[in-house]
Amino acid sequence: MLLGTWEGHRLTHREVHRFPNQFRPLAGHDYWNLPQLWAEVQAGLQHALAALPAGARLASVGVDTWGVDHVLVNDAGRPVFPVHAYRDARTQAGHRRLRGAALRRIYEATGQPNLSYNTSLQLQETLAVNPALRRVATRCLLLPDYFNFLLSGRMENELSIASTTQLLDVHGLRWSRPALAHFGIPAHWFSAPLPSPHRLGPVRGLPFLAHALAIAVPGHDTACAFDAMPAYADGTDLYLSSGTWSLVGFESDTPLLGAAALRAGINNERLGRGRYRPLINCPGLWLLDQTLQAFGRPPAADDEWNALLLAAEQAPASDVLLDVAAPDLFHPADMRVAIDSQLKHLRAPRPRNVAGYTRLICDSLGHAHASAMRTFEQLSGQKFRHILMVGAGSRNRLLCKATADAAGVPVISFQLEGSAIGNLANQFIALGAVAGRHVFRQELVHNLRQTVYLPCF
Repeated sequence: MLLGTWEGHRLTHREVHRFPNQFRPLAGHDYWNLPQLWAEVQAGLQHALAALPAGARLASVGVDTWGVDHVLVNDAGRPVFPVHAYRDARTQAGHRRLRGAALRRIYEATGQPNLSYNTSLQLQETLAVNPALRRVATRCLLLPDYFNFLLSGRMENELSIASTTQLLDVHGLRWSRPALAHFGIPAHWFSAPLPSPHRLGPVRGLPFLAHALAIAVPGHDTACAFDAMPAYADGTDLYLSSGTWSLVGFESDTPLLGAAALRAGINNERLGRGRYRPLINCPGLWLLDQTLQAFGRPPAADDEWNALLLAAEQAPASDVLLDVAAPDLFHPADMRVAIDSQLKHLRAPRPRNVAGYTRLICDSLGHAHASAMRTFEQLSGQKFRHILMVGAGSRNRLLCKATADAAGVPVISFQLEGSAIGNLANQFIALGAVAGRHVFRQELVHNLRQTVYLPCF
């Protein structure tokens, strides 16, 4: 959690709270611990207040999270069903069924490809197994919508997070009736998508935040990360938000649709005000994190990470790269075993040590990033001159260099938490402290540390 201040056309910020978050298995399914998350949010807000200078007050609060996951609630806002995690395997049967003409119709209606974790498939499975929920649940709130409700008392569906559901009309700012009908989801569970940023009102139920406003920022963390990108005005920058997932995309006034876009798996998600951000979701540093877990304790301190990256840079490059999007790498019991199995199928040798696996994964992710860029260039007619990279991966020099080499264009790595900074930017805009996103970007770029990685041709 970040505490930010905008003063004299300059952003200052500090981390006030960080906490681990992982889903937990129960009886064969995976769930988020919602009470724990809310407790950590409150703890972070208390830390933010304690970090304020004397006489200062906290003006606002904004929430962004990952996409697709949601809370079903009744009229009082009480959850009526456990909150599944998107990596849960319960949607696999519905995922396999959605194909052919039905998938083409859904894609033309929503601009969203058939991803196993889509909200549409999750809700379809929930209602198939628990049909009584049609009578019990009255609203579906995506995770940032639910936390906004806890903060403000208002149940709203913010636009950017709504665009991750495969239920939003790709041609407007409304829910897709054909998609809702296809998946059998009650239309009344959703309110009209709310453009952001938007003032929801004063924080309620937390006396220590009596004077703060709850602001609906772009609820999807990737939309916030895009807002923080100090991009050139000519539109020649490709965006890469690198974390658990690698989110590769760009801003556009129009969606990318059609058979080729569907085959490429292009997501036509939205920014807070409604513009499109065509996106390709690549598995990201989840692969490395899970592999390091298989070797025991992952590196914790900066010097340990630097030592691992140095060893990986010296490891030989693999002649064969991983298919990072392969289903068997999505949620395996043991990532190292899953990678070894894929290499065996490809008749490629296994890496000899943890440095070798790190090199293989970073090289494979770099190739996936470059492939996404070429797909966008082919389908949009746009030519990208740089890749702007934020998030945890921007601090991984091996990944940055692998991406530059594979793409053949410079990677500009910015040392910032993209989604958190974009969240702050939208709060400042809603409060009237910043005239707009373009002003924030212009001012931000002067205060950023950046590293340019040039490709080796």
